[in-house]
Amino acid sequence: MAIYYPPVGFHFRVHFTGINATGEDAQFQEVAGLTAEINVEELAVGGENRFSYRLPVRSKYANLVLKRGMLTSSGLISWFRDAIENFTFKPVDINVELLNENNNTMTSWNFKQAYPVKWVISDFKAQENSLVVETIELAYQYFTRSS
Repeated sequence: MAIYYPPVGFHFRVHFTGINATGEDAQFQEVAGLTAEINVEELAVGGENRFSYRLPVRSKYANLVLKRGMLTSSGLISWFRDAIENFTFKPVDINVELLNENNNTMTSWNFKQAYPVKWVISDFKAQENSLVVETIELAYQYFTRSS
């Protein structure tokens, strides 16, 4: 009987389609927000007092959150700045790939029409010896998973 080992969560790559991104733009220390759920609407029917019907309405997706050491310039930063400073939005597709030990894609998630909604730079603290981390939060329409 073969033993199944779940994939590791620390070997991944992020790719932005439609942005003049550099190699550093694919390197993140954390990807969060791979969450999908179905909204439910409750329907109370006359004569039935034991329960309400719970009907599926539509899918709901959390924002995609990416964290990395701050870059001073890149194609991705230009894209953020256009959205945040100029209110010019250019939605792009984002592909997050989970990699195996040979750098081959095990599975991937494709985020459709993503655009930046939040950009956070970590606090500067003279008493700590830490890196400056930027957190990028992206809204999108939906995501699909491919194996």
